[in-house]
Amino acid sequence: MSQVVDHLAELTGFRDRDVMDVTLVMALRDLLEPESVAIYRCVGEPGEERWLTRAHLRAGDAVASADPLWAKPTALPLATAHPLRLEAMRSRAVTQVAQGGQWLYLFPIATERDVIGVIEILSTRRLGTGAQRMVSSVLRIYHNFQGLLDYSERDTLTGLLNRKTFDESFLKVLSDIPSRHEVRHEAEDRRHETATPHYVLGVIDIDHFKSVNDRFGHLIGDEVLLLLSRLMRGSFRFHDLLYRFGGEEFVVLIRCDEEIHAGEAFERLRVNTERYVFPQVGRITVSIGFTEVRAGDAPAAAFERADKAVYHAKAHGRNQVHNYAALVASGVIQEAAQLSDVELF
Repeated sequence: MSQVVDHLAELTGFRDRDVMDVTLVMALRDLLEPESVAIYRCVGEPGEERWLTRAHLRAGDAVASADPLWAKPTALPLATAHPLRLEAMRSRAVTQVAQGGQWLYLFPIATERDVIGVIEILSTRRLGTGAQRMVSSVLRIYHNFQGLLDYSERDTLTGLLNRKTFDESFLKVLSDIPSRHEVRHEAEDRRHETATPHYVLGVIDIDHFKSVNDRFGHLIGDEVLLLLSRLMRGSFRFHDLLYRFGGEEFVVLIRCDEEIHAGEAFERLRVNTERYVFPQVGRITVSIGFTEVRAGDAPAAAFERADKAVYHAKAHGRNQVHNYAALVASGVIQEAAQLSDVELF
């Protein structure tokens, strides 16, 4: 019992979801001593769902493996390739199957609204009722703690990430940029080298949103914000980070092979918003500015560059997408002064 308590204390001692998932599979491996234990999340658009490995640990592994946070969806296995996982999610019940002298157990992972994945345990021994209850109890604690994280990290209206989580995510992105530059430098003479990915920050602002609140009231204004957040989810990929900064201002942090791909994603959102008929309000538009995240950037510096591109869009007709670097290169705006490490928000 003390071992279980120790693992639960460790599990709830982290506020990083990646670390929590790794800690969970380590705890289950130590408690059950299976051949392997893994967490799989079902991600992607309906009809194109994929399995994202959050953490996978075999009996002899010292470190858990996982798919990169920014993995391309096409590189992940289709959800339909593992029907037992889908069945466990659909039934919301523990599934056990005998496979070549071993036992496969699938435990659904649920949120308040939906089932989002499974814990998969492969064991040479059949898990008794007590062991299965213990796993289910650990998952309930995991689920409850994930709910507490959602409450502290997400905007209550839209469900998008909130402003206070932005800096931490930005610094994670920033820590990846120098290492990628070093790899590129070591391999700069390789002609077959693939393009180095870029991290891009975009700022999205609803045009004339004050008039929506003035004409229709704040309840309808809140509905517009909620519906726009859904358009954002449909316009970007499952691993793109979407934030509501407050009011009518939203921020997106994405990883792409080239800046032009970021521009295509933001243009897709602009068009999707322009074409959508919002109940009672009708048509609304958004102005968007984006910038590449630079090595050594402060969060406020990158935000200011993107926001300057938004300001240009607002001043030149709205309902536009502008790349900060392109505006500077064309001489339309001047390069913003580098901000200090003291954040503005």
